[in-house]
Amino acid sequence: MKKVYVVVSLLMLIIGMLAGCSSNGDTKHSAQSQKTEKTAFPVTIKDGSGDNVTIKQTPKRIVSLVPSNTEIAYKLGLGKEIIGVSDSDDYPKDVKKKTKIGGTQINVEKVIALKPDLVLANVALTSPEAIQQLQSNGIKVLVVNDATNFDQVYQSIKMVGKATGTSEKAANVVKKMQQQLAVIKEKTASVKNEKTVYIEISPSPDIYAAGKHTFMDQMLKTIHAKNAVTENNWPKLNEEEVIKLNPDVIITTYGDSTKNAPQQVLERKGWQQMNAIKNKQVFEVDPDLVNRTGPRIIDGVEQLAKAVYPDAFK
Repeated sequence: MKKVYVVVSLLMLIIGMLAGCSSNGDTKHSAQSQKTEKTAFPVTIKDGSGDNVTIKQTPKRIVSLVPSNTEIAYKLGLGKEIIGVSDSDDYPKDVKKKTKIGGTQINVEKVIALKPDLVLANVALTSPEAIQQLQSNGIKVLVVNDATNFDQVYQSIKMVGKATGTSEKAANVVKKMQQQLAVIKEKTASVKNEKTVYIEISPSPDIYAAGKHTFMDQMLKTIHAKNAVTENNWPKLNEEEVIKLNPDVIITTYGDSTKNAPQQVLERKGWQQMNAIKNKQVFEVDPDLVNRTGPRIIDGVEQLAKAVYPDAFK
């Protein structure tokens, strides 16, 4: 019995020592993780303008000058850090509580008064003059890419993540977006008859459409649809030109600016012989989902795919 007691005692002692080592290891690992997190700054990032931006410490006061950057920041859990947004920002709802700093023309003085330690700008939508004014006042400005494809959207999210100490979160967001896009691709890959789609971004009388070499054109390719418009970028078309295109599906993307846009398109004079009109294949997609190059862009692709190929999602 004594021998058994000794053996059991020794086993318990060994287990205790192992547990202690494990605990110390965990503590050490935790301490190392915290240390790594704290020493993540300063970071230097080559931004969308090609400049190297050095951020010395985790930003606590962030101003976003465009809605896509705002949506990225909120997706990365930075809602509390956002103190100012553009007049166009409307998502998520929490942005209504934030200070508005202007629309196309940024109120630079108002941004400076907010005393941000980071401003998220856009290479195409923020004027170089506004950026220079902010920088000359000692404000750190990160110019995010004006994304024209999915990879650039992912890069923008990772850029904001690196600048704000949320790189791991950004990587997870991008991974989920890629997975969601892969599912959409898989569902539309099996379509047998590729449809021709006309995307109208501005209604009659000044009709503008999504042409080649645009993000919307890439979205159509992604879902195995063909763009009816052959011109590049955002061509202005007259009604006769659109009628000649004779698309299978018409998508409108101007939202609240035109009430019940699909019905108005269906009732346009002279359009009644178009395939899309005859078959009542005219749909509206949320413009914010397909125009804002942030985390919700994949939701926009899905909405577009469901409009064009509804059977693939049943």
